[in-house]
Amino acid sequence: MSQPVPSRPMASDAHSAAVAPKGLTARNHGLVACPACQYLCRAARLPDHRGAHSDCPRCGARIHTRKPESLARTWALIISAFILYIPANLLPMTYSTKLGLTQVDTIMSGVIYFILTGAPHLALIIFVASICVPLIKLVLLTYLLLSIHRQSHWRPRERTRFYRIVEVIGRWSMVDIFAVTIVAALVKAGALASVEIGSGAFFFGAVVILTMLAAMTFDPRLIWDAMENPHEHR
Repeated sequence: MSQPVPSRPMASDAHSAAVAPKGLTARNHGLVACPACQYLCRAARLPDHRGAHSDCPRCGARIHTRKPESLARTWALIISAFILYIPANLLPMTYSTKLGLTQVDTIMSGVIYFILTGAPHLALIIFVASICVPLIKLVLLTYLLLSIHRQSHWRPRERTRFYRIVEVIGRWSMVDIFAVTIVAALVKAGALASVEIGSGAFFFGAVVILTMLAAMTFDPRLIWDAMENPHEHR
């Protein structure tokens, strides 16, 4: 006798698999993952109000079904970072003095200087780490916030990957600060030249810290909450 041939899944089945039914989410089953050790905890004893939390039974870390006030806090940090990003790029990063002549450099003028002096690889590193990386983080986080407010169903896996990208590239944002401090320390060892850190470096450091905090306060689980209501597609 011939064996039955398994039927191929239909497009509607694939769509329903991508959109998890409401009853299949961990939160609706009273489960929540610990952010520190990833232990799957029972959250049934959590109080039913915003900001309610409990402690992980394995490592003692504080756990929430969703991070409290995640969207409001992330928006506040992102807006502040956007505001500080402007003076971080316009104000001087360094004041270099050599033989009585003082030169003022911003991030972009430093990039141009390295290109003209035959060090394009250094110019590329500073341009990517100091200009592109912070801007990419701000744009991606803003897009994720807007998609959550719109309860978008568009490609939640890709949007979650966007958040992972923000986490990964965040560590490269401080390259310019490290470069400035190292150059200042090396040049001060000489007797004929000196380098001082400008106010732009402090604004840039504030932008880096704010974007790191924004990535920490953002809850990527909110991306998937809209998928529990597949009929409210936007």
